[in-house]
Amino acid sequence: MQLIGADRLMDNDIKISIICNAYNHAKYIRDTLDGFVMQKTDFKFEILIHDDASTDETADIIREYEAKYPDIIKPIYQKENQYSKDVWITDVFQLRRSKGKYIALCEGDDYWTDPDKLQKQYDALESHPYIDICVHASTLINASDGSVNGTVDHGSEMTIIPVEKVIEGGGSFVSTNSILVRREILTERRKFVDVCPLDYTYQISGSLKGGMLYLPDNMSVYRVSVPGSWTEQSGKNLKAYLKFLNELTAGLKQLDQDTDKKYHKIISKILSGLLRARIHYKLLVMVKK
Repeated sequence: MQLIGADRLMDNDIKISIICNAYNHAKYIRDTLDGFVMQKTDFKFEILIHDDASTDETADIIREYEAKYPDIIKPIYQKENQYSKDVWITDVFQLRRSKGKYIALCEGDDYWTDPDKLQKQYDALESHPYIDICVHASTLINASDGSVNGTVDHGSEMTIIPVEKVIEGGGSFVSTNSILVRREILTERRKFVDVCPLDYTYQISGSLKGGMLYLPDNMSVYRVSVPGSWTEQSGKNLKAYLKFLNELTAGLKQLDQDTDKKYHKIISKILSGLLRARIHYKLLVMVKK
C-alpha cells in the first residue's frame, strides 16, 4: 500500500481553488481579498492570486494579506507584464497549479459580498453531479463613483439554464465572479476553448453537459468602467479589439465543429453579428492609418 504524504493529503483536501488575476488594482484589491478570506466553509480552499507586474501598490497589499493568511493565499508576483506578451494568464500560471475539485473566478477589481457564497455553490454542484457549472446573481457598480448600474440575474428561483441560452447570452450573460466550475472543464477541455480561452467559452463549456445551474442569491459585485481594464482599453485600442473579435469568431466556429453543429443556428446568428462588427472595426483601423 502506498502511503500519501501529509502535503499531498492537504492538497487533495482542497475543494475549491479561487483564481484571481490582478493588475494595478490597488484601489480595489482589499475588497477582493476580504471577500475571499471571509468565506465560511466546511472544506478547504486556496486563493491563487497573480499580480501581473503592477506599477501601483497592488503587490504590496497582496503581500500584506499573504503574511496574514499564509496557508491559503498563494501569490505569483511577476516582474514583467505577461498580458502585454499575449500570455493567457489563467491558463499558463493559474490552472496549472490549482488543486481544487472546483475553480472559482474573481478578478482583482471585483469582490464577493456573501460569506457563504462558496459553501452555497459547492453544495449546489455536489447535489447536481450532472451539472458542471454554477453561477449566481450579482450587482453592477460603476467604479468611478460607486453608483449601482443594475444587476445580472436570471429570476428569483434556482433554475437550470440550457446551454443554448448561455451561447446566445454572450460573455456578459453572467458575471465572471459568480462562476464556480468543475476543474476538469477548464483543464481537460474541448478544442474551442483552446482556440479562444475566455470567460464566455468557459461558460459554454461548463454548460454543455447539463446546462448552467443558477442561484438567485446576489453574492458579488462586478465593477464596470474600471480605468485600465480590458473593456476600457479595448475601446481605445481598435487593433486589439479587432484581434479579439477574430479570436472569438474562430472559437465559435470551432464550437460548431466540436458539437457536430448541434447549435449551428444559434452560432450562425452570432457569427453574422460578429462579421458586421469585424468589418466595422477593420474600416476604423484603416481610417486611423
